[in-house]
Amino acid sequence: MIEPQEVRTAGLRTMLKYADVGMALLLALIVGMMIIPLPTVLLDLLLAMNITIGVVVLLATFYVRKALEIAAFPTILLMATLFRLALNVSTTRLILLHGYAGEVIGAFGNFVVGGNYVVGGVVFLILVIIQFVVITKGAERVAEVAARFTLDAMPGKQMAIDADLNAGLVDESTARARRVEIQREADFYGAMDGASKFVKGDAIAGLIITIINILGGLSIGTFQRGMTLGQALVTYSLLTVGDGLVAQIPALLLSTATGIVVTRAAGETNLGRDIVTSLTAYPRPLWIGSFLLFALALVPGLPLIPFSALGSVMALLGYVVYREAKGIPSAEEEGTAKGERRGGPDNSAGAPGRRSDQPGAPSSPENILPLLTVDPMEVEIGYALIPLVDPSQGGDMLERIGTIRRQMALDRGLVVPPIRIRDNIQLKPTEYVVRVKGGEVGRGELLPDHFLAMNTTGTEATLVGISTTEPAFGLPATWIAPDLRDQAEGMGFTVVDAPSVLSTHLSEIIKLYGADLLSRQEVQRLIDLVRENNPAVIEELLSSLPLGDIQKVLQNLIREQVPIRDLVSIFESLADNGKVTHSVDYLLERVREALARLITVGLLGEGGVLTVATLSPRWEEEIKDALQGDLVKGWNLTLSPKRMQDLIQTVGRMAEQLSLGGNLPVLLVHPDLRLIVRRILEGSLPQVHVLAYNEIVQGVSLKSMGMVE
Repeated sequence: MIEPQEVRTAGLRTMLKYADVGMALLLALIVGMMIIPLPTVLLDLLLAMNITIGVVVLLATFYVRKALEIAAFPTILLMATLFRLALNVSTTRLILLHGYAGEVIGAFGNFVVGGNYVVGGVVFLILVIIQFVVITKGAERVAEVAARFTLDAMPGKQMAIDADLNAGLVDESTARARRVEIQREADFYGAMDGASKFVKGDAIAGLIITIINILGGLSIGTFQRGMTLGQALVTYSLLTVGDGLVAQIPALLLSTATGIVVTRAAGETNLGRDIVTSLTAYPRPLWIGSFLLFALALVPGLPLIPFSALGSVMALLGYVVYREAKGIPSAEEEGTAKGERRGGPDNSAGAPGRRSDQPGAPSSPENILPLLTVDPMEVEIGYALIPLVDPSQGGDMLERIGTIRRQMALDRGLVVPPIRIRDNIQLKPTEYVVRVKGGEVGRGELLPDHFLAMNTTGTEATLVGISTTEPAFGLPATWIAPDLRDQAEGMGFTVVDAPSVLSTHLSEIIKLYGADLLSRQEVQRLIDLVRENNPAVIEELLSSLPLGDIQKVLQNLIREQVPIRDLVSIFESLADNGKVTHSVDYLLERVREALARLITVGLLGEGGVLTVATLSPRWEEEIKDALQGDLVKGWNLTLSPKRMQDLIQTVGRMAEQLSLGGNLPVLLVHPDLRLIVRRILEGSLPQVHVLAYNEIVQGVSLKSMGMVE
């Protein structure tokens, strides 16, 4: 048995399937009405259809909550206007040729205005004035302002979407849909601005057509049919006025629908409910209106019954609204009640419970939970730096951040989560703060209209500008005016713009705190990525190690600046050694051995030579003697703080010598001590690469610059 809903759905699909054919036939009909005389029976049907279209369109606008729900309205307006003008041509032809244009026009000319062409003319003029001066003029102005404001607001809306996308609040498909909606909204209001001119022109055309028809009818009746002037005036004026009324009533309905569409700015439900809700929100205006109506009823000369009846209705309506408002608790009362139920007095201690309506107290837990969310990484900026991130003002910071994230994925295999950028009025106008998981990790100042010049060549030349410190590396620098850029570059200074300073700072922070950005959810995504082509590796890995241990190993690799793009090799090593132990330190060393070629290649200098400094046997022996346990069962270092500090200072001097020679600071140690030495140095010398002997692959040229004694 076919359900009624299925029948309706099938019928709707059929209508939509042949909608294009129907529109083509309608256009053919419009053209035909302008050329071919129509029989009066068909003309009556089309006139009734014209009135029906106006009523349906007007009623449809009552249920529209936002303009885009009826996006085809400008085209509907154009088609309806053309249809109505074509009907005017057809009716004019019949009126002037035969003095008769069907029963619909005859009924409007005789019954609606009582057969009095003067009354009909007055009614017609009133309808034209209402449509042209009141409704059409207002709708045209609202559409024009809405189009202008919508276009002006587009850059801000686009920037908000980009910010939400970078912050991870929306995905790419949602952002794309929101951009399309903004574009459609701008196109719609632009089209409505032009479509309102159709209604205005239609009102003027209707008035002119009526005047021409009356003059033409008088000429034909008097000079061609031998009527007296009075007979011709009665005959043709009534028909013309009836024709004008038949045309102006649908036109008035469509112009009203236009006004409703462009003024539906903030509706939440259908028009009727919005209006009733707005007028009955508070009982006091209704009671005041009732009092005024009763006062007017007591004025001598005014009718008592109408004003008294309306006053009673208003008073009753006000009482109903008052009872409804009193019966439903307000938001504050409801929050207070919840607070007393959930956080009321502590009976055991006798301490008073905190009221929910106190300032700063949330009314429900749902209002607190969003405050507990911490972004993985965010940048707070002062208001003077907003142009750097606003695409409408030429800012390209969002694109630079996207480039940084892609580069980190390519170079290190690190998927950096979206970086939220927000303004903070508590900061200096030119200041910014970088936070990782809510904690401040970097701060700096930018001058958007200046360039930062850094003395990287050791020249003794000076520049005129504002002295500062480069935030990423702590180098002394100077903010200079744009016209001094060429001079500074000629003197050997490295000159960068403000967005580049912020981008570099963000890149260094990501390198330094990248391990903290790798959450377990991101690790799970990496596992799922490898599972697509290597399911056997993932199956063996997850049977050996929990997700938390895998995350810790990857975090340690990132912390030691080891790329994790070769996930298959990493997971294979973890799967092999995870069966032996779950010690993260032991697993880390075995994974580094598996990535030995990648690690070595990343440390090679010019000519493919690996330049290193080695740790002396005395230091290695002393560290071994202070080591208790091993990497598998766990270890503890009993080396005194003074000796640790001596080691850090000695390695620091050697690292400085390597850096001055243009080489990466690489310290070569025994495999059993690599991780211990790294843990000693990572707090003070995170830039030093601690490499084990077994991590150097065959075929690499090794050059020792000395021994750390």
